[in-house]
Order: sequence, then structure tokens, then C-alpha cells
Amino acid sequence: MNMARTVVEMRNITKRFPGIVANDRVNFELKQGEIHALLGENGAGKSTLMNILFGLYQPEEGEIFVNGQEVAIDGPNKAIKLGIGMVHQHFKLVHPFTVTENIILGSEPKHGLAVNYKQANENVEKLSKQYGLNVDPLATIDEISVGMQQRVEILKTLYRGADILIFDEPTAVLTPQEIEELLVIMRKLVEQGKSIILITHKLKEIMAIADRVTIVRRGKVIDSLPVAGTNPNQLAEKMVGREVSLKLDKKNAVLGEPVLEVDKLVVKGRQGLRALNETSFVLKRGEILGLAGVEGNGQSELIEALTGLRPIDSGTVKIAGVDLTGSKTRVISEAGVSLIPEDRHKHGLVLDFPMRENMVLETYYQPPFNKGGFLDYAAIDEHAKRLIAEFDVRTPSIHTQARALSGGNQQKAIIAREVDKNPEVLIAAQPTRGLDVGAIEFIHKRLVEQRNMGKAVLLISYELDEIMQLSDRIAVIYEGRIVGEVDPSQTNDEQLGLMMTDYKAPQGGEQRE
Repeated sequence: MNMARTVVEMRNITKRFPGIVANDRVNFELKQGEIHALLGENGAGKSTLMNILFGLYQPEEGEIFVNGQEVAIDGPNKAIKLGIGMVHQHFKLVHPFTVTENIILGSEPKHGLAVNYKQANENVEKLSKQYGLNVDPLATIDEISVGMQQRVEILKTLYRGADILIFDEPTAVLTPQEIEELLVIMRKLVEQGKSIILITHKLKEIMAIADRVTIVRRGKVIDSLPVAGTNPNQLAEKMVGREVSLKLDKKNAVLGEPVLEVDKLVVKGRQGLRALNETSFVLKRGEILGLAGVEGNGQSELIEALTGLRPIDSGTVKIAGVDLTGSKTRVISEAGVSLIPEDRHKHGLVLDFPMRENMVLETYYQPPFNKGGFLDYAAIDEHAKRLIAEFDVRTPSIHTQARALSGGNQQKAIIAREVDKNPEVLIAAQPTRGLDVGAIEFIHKRLVEQRNMGKAVLLISYELDEIMQLSDRIAVIYEGRIVGEVDPSQTNDEQLGLMMTDYKAPQGGEQRE
């Protein structure tokens, strides 16, 4: 590996945004035929660095060399000409179009003035076979799985001649099986002469696939080393700057009576089709029930139905024995339901409000925050200061706008607000999405604390490691139905992954409704 030539070298890259140095004299190099992981906390500057390499940002200082030549990458088109491709975390696909139409968009092969679709389909099929991607060129994006959509993104970069591929958090929305398949594809790409940069904060994946790892913390490179000479604990410590416990200390659950009862819930999705199809489950006091499933199987609609944000067509929802089916959001909140929403920007915070107001979004109309119809800012300020200190929310002040905080601190603020309501049921949807190991450790401890205090926690997550580690019981959702329930100590990633794609258990295997 050391003898391989350097295909990318970034020297002393500095990039500033208002009030922050995102990259501070960063040095990074990629060798021919290697997978080089770029590891860092949320907001450490790793995506900024790669956006500079792909021409989406321009650095204030520093030089970039591609294949030994100094280059100025003034936009993605220049990056593509230099053989650099980027597979983004959020796919950039046109859903009604076919796979081929998406891949050739902007680079269509012409037959006279018309697009030569026959030639395009053949080219896509050939590339797909060469790299073991197995994509149907004629399928529309709407018809294929999330994992297949990602393969289309990979094919888009290969079609444009990329030899250097940047993968930005590529496993965020994949099942365990799809993650395994992606790792196989990445190895095949490298075998055929490609070089890969992998942006991630998942230590397990780095250990499984990367040759080298560069750790970035607060815009600076902390270390760059071969993966073979390190371990997850060491990487976590370098990434966060302190020792991090990767194993959760959790005593056995002490179960109480049912507190959330969902019976035969039917809810329509955005196209008027059933998103929840007679979904039933029970959540008891003192337990964390993990809901496992591939994204888009009714989880978002379930959260909205349980919190009064989406109408219920039939079925019932009971909280502590009281039927609250179809109640308004405020009624449900006052009945003891708290929500850590899956999209913290859309449903968790008002980004242009100061932190003090964000801490009372659901309780501002109640005493002590409201006196005679007027907000009591002295009480609000005291409340905000207490929660920010208790939950270690890093913010310059309670008057700082929510949008100025990092993702991890925004999430801590939401959790502080929701937990402080002392809920009967805490719905935690994607509680650690996009966060680093330090923030994840903090949030996991808080969820287990709630469960130990006899609260009922419904955990909805696409991270199987999180589901396995936190849950006392796991329910699997597929196409809006609960297709099975398992004990985390009696299952593994592979079995759960099969259930999540509704692979039927062999005779004798337990599949409970």
C-alpha cells in the first residue's frame, strides 16, 4: 500500500464560515487503490473538506493536487473531468425516470439529435455487470429499494469516468444485508483500480472495510493511521477527545402495566394508500420497545398518528388506559406523551427562535411560564438555564438562535425539553441520527435512565446496532404491519435484517403477529 502513488493530496486546506473555522490547515492524501476513511464528530469538518474536493466549496487557503498536478476545482463539473465522483448521503435522483435516464442525465449519448437509449441501456448494463451492481436499467427509481437507488448513484459516477469516489455516510439508510453488499461492491471497485474516500462516524464499518483512517476534530486533523494498527475504542477517543464507553451498561428491565396500547391502527400515507395496515403492539412501563424496519415502512406515519399529526382511519390508541384515538396534539402531549422527532429541524426546533423559547415550545402557555396571558421571561430563562446545564447543551447563551448549535447540541436540547415534561411515554425517533459516538453515548444513557424510572420508551431507529443495544424487546415493521417480535438477546443483525424484508422464518421459527 505504501508503494502506491498518491492520487489526491490536499495541503493546508482552510475554509471559514461566519463564526467558525470548518477546516483549519487540513492535510489529507489518498493513495491509488485504497479505501481511506475520514472519521469525525458531527460538525468536525469532514463533509466540508470533501465538498471542497468535489468543487462545491472553495477554500480560502491551501492547494489540491490530483495525480500529482496542482488543480483549481471551481465546481463539480471540473471535479468530474478530473475523475472525481461523489455519492451523496441524500440521493439526487428523479423518481419517475428509469435507472438509465437518471444515470445519463446531462451526459446523454446522441444518435443525431435524439438520445440513443439503446446504446445508453447497453452501457449501463455493461458497467453494472462489471462492478457486480446488478441494477435493472429499465426499472424506474420508484420501483427499486433504497439500496438499489444508492447503486444507481454509484453507477452515475462510474458512467462519468470517476476513478476517485467519495462516499458520504453511505450506510445511513441501508439494511444489514445491503450494508454487507455495499462493502463487497466497494472492495470490487478498489480491485478494479478505483480509490475511495469514505466519510463516516461508524467505527464498525471503518474496521471492516478501510485501509487507512484520518480523524478530524473541530476542523483539525488529529491523526492519520493504518486501520490494522488501531481499534474502535482508540478511534472513538481520538474522535471525541475523551474516553468513550462503546458498551451500554443496562440492568434487566422491571416491567409494569401497559401504558401505550395500539390496536389495529390503519393510517393512510401521502398517496392515499395504507401506510399502517392494522398495526398492533403494546408498550409497558419500564421497558424500551425497539421498532426495527427499513425506512419507509410506516414508521413516520406511526409517529404522526401517535402524536396527533396525522388522521387515523380506524383502530385505537390508548395512553394509560384512556382512549386518545384522533385527539389533538396538545391533548396527547398533556396526557403524558413526549416526542424526540426524527427530523429535529422540521419538528423539533424553531431554528430562528433563541434557545430559551425553544425550551418551552410545548409548555409556554402553562404556569410558571405564563402569567395572566403574558410570558414570564424570568421563569423561562431560569428553566432554560437549568436544562442547558443539566443536559450539557453547548451554546454561547440561552439567547443564541437554535440554528447556531451543532446537530448534537440541538438534539440534546430537544431531549432535555421532552424528558423534563416527565412523560408517561417517550417516543424516540432516530434519536442519534447523524451524531457522533460522544453524543450517542450521552443520549443512550438518558433513554435508559427514563426506562429505569419506570417510563415507557418507544424507540424507532434505522440503526440496528442502536435497536439491539437499547431495546428490551424488538418489534419488526414491514409495509405497515408488525411482522414479528423478538428478544434482542435471542437474535442477531442477520435474522432481524431478514425479518425487515419480510423473509418468512422456516417452519418452527417464531413469527408472531
